[in-house]
Amino acid sequence: MSASDVLIVRIYLHEAKSQMNDLLAYLHDDEKVRGVTVFRGITGFGMSGEYHSSKLIDMSLDLPIVIEFFDEVDKAKTIIKELNKRIKPGHIVYWSATINM
Repeated sequence: MSASDVLIVRIYLHEAKSQMNDLLAYLHDDEKVRGVTVFRGITGFGMSGEYHSSKLIDMSLDLPIVIEFFDEVDKAKTIIKELNKRIKPGHIVYWSATINM
């Protein structure tokens, strides 16, 4: 078994900003990253402290969204530089990982 170093990148958004589709198109069409997953949160809050939550009574359209992807370290760093132009500071985290090949 061989292994490869990658960066895992996580982008924190919320539905009301509607950046998700543009970012997914960029990651898929332009950068062709190795893998992307989008998570829809059931509740969350950011620096403002305002809760964004989903209840059975009302389906909020302002829930937390997390876009996560991984790719080779150099490629992911280049993508992060571009994402920093598109997303407010403090909404992107990343860390090193190893995948089996």
